[in-house]
Amino acid sequence: TQPAERGDRPSAALSCSAEPTSCWKKDFQELKENNYKGISAFPVSEDMMKWEAEIEGLQDTVWHGLPFQLTINFTSEYNFVPPVVKFRTIPFHPNVDLHTGRPCMDFLDNPDKWSTSYTLSSILLTLQVMLSNPVLENPVNLEAAQMLIKDESMYSLIVVRLFHQPIQ
Repeated sequence: TQPAERGDRPSAALSCSAEPTSCWKKDFQELKENNYKGISAFPVSEDMMKWEAEIEGLQDTVWHGLPFQLTINFTSEYNFVPPVVKFRTIPFHPNVDLHTGRPCMDFLDNPDKWSTSYTLSSILLTLQVMLSNPVLENPVNLEAAQMLIKDESMYSLIVVRLFHQPIQ
């Protein structure tokens, strides 16, 4: 799954300057201005390389009302390479590694599929949509994928039950 294309992909010079700090500031400003429903993010380190985010499942899905916390770690090479994104609240989902919390998304996993036109907003929006639209062709959580294919109502029940289950 990749963020929706916005025409031609701009060069890094057009999307933000070569200085990562300006990219983060621009991304943060875009996120605040658009005020996307169910999405928030903020830096948690002074150098703005570590962020925390929260996405809530979309309305009319099993994920609705379930807030998922994430960490986003940028490198000094951002926006030329993707950040490292992990769910802290790990969903039972075909495209999320149950042990690491890493979402399986081609543009985050493969630097060749990354574009400098991607922003913090587009990453979080894509993750929000991914929750209710899993890619079943190459799942990282095989159990979740098999359950979703075999018995969608049981899958939905497990998603909610595991979300509300206290961590032991």
